[in-house]
Amino acid sequence: MTIAACTYDGTGSSPLEDPERISDLVQRDGCVVWVDLVDPDDDDFARVAEEFSLHPLAMEDARKHGQRPKLEHYPSHAFLVAYSKELAEVDLFVGPSWVVSVRERNDDGTRWPLDTVRRRVETAGGRVGVGYLVYSILDELVDGYFEAVDAFEDTVEGFEEQVLTEQFDGEGGIQAELLSLRRRLVEFRRILVPLRDVVGALVRGDVAWVDDATRLHLQDVFDHVLRAIENLDSQRELVGNAVDAHLALSSNRMNQVMKRMTSWGAILLGSTLVAGIYGMNFDHMPELHWRLGYPFALGLMVTITILAYRAFSRRDWL
Repeated sequence: MTIAACTYDGTGSSPLEDPERISDLVQRDGCVVWVDLVDPDDDDFARVAEEFSLHPLAMEDARKHGQRPKLEHYPSHAFLVAYSKELAEVDLFVGPSWVVSVRERNDDGTRWPLDTVRRRVETAGGRVGVGYLVYSILDELVDGYFEAVDAFEDTVEGFEEQVLTEQFDGEGGIQAELLSLRRRLVEFRRILVPLRDVVGALVRGDVAWVDDATRLHLQDVFDHVLRAIENLDSQRELVGNAVDAHLALSSNRMNQVMKRMTSWGAILLGSTLVAGIYGMNFDHMPELHWRLGYPFALGLMVTITILAYRAFSRRDWL
């Protein structure tokens, strides 16, 4: 568990070593407080809830991760949910002069790092306010989406090459990988599409503590979210096309195999018919006691086999 706090007063940032002093700084004019919780426990949640008078419903959502991206309004603050490219949830409590971020690990044990955001805010100087903090966090989150989408694109291109060159990895291997990729794209889209509405609400000014200058910056974030969604939808369509192409190619290969098996079965059918007739051993059968009957039967079977082979070869069934 880690609680990190910084203050921004227009001249720079100052780390706050003692979390007990948070309430004193929140009341100071011109001072913006940013509190970051990493893997918080119940005591940490209780402390920040008391310091900033956070609503119990918002606290419950922050404790129980897995929320969809959303923006909720409460009397003294707003509550925002977003996700990183690693699908790690990031919760933001936004107040008049403070921001509380909550970061926990995803299913793989990875959490979203804030180092880039901190450096960005520290070099911003007097521009730092509540709105700028929210903008910086969201902008870094959305920029990470493009890295994930580019990785998806490279993966899709690799699968397309395998499908078109018929370099299949085992029986049904690539099909399972394509379906797994499509499922990951769907999961990623679930965090992108609702975020579009969240950023759109911030651009419209639904959160009073986000100033007009910051809303202009958030408009750029909104455009990036739209572009990321469009790119993701394109990748989903390409994956769907790859799945269909793989199924079509697999079906075509199966048809070719069936044609070959059927052709060879038909080729052997003539010889089997001749052998079956002369193998019935009736006493009164033509050529049964003929001296040349045996070579005649063998020759007939060879002739039927050759003629059938040539006939199927001309039709490209072999």
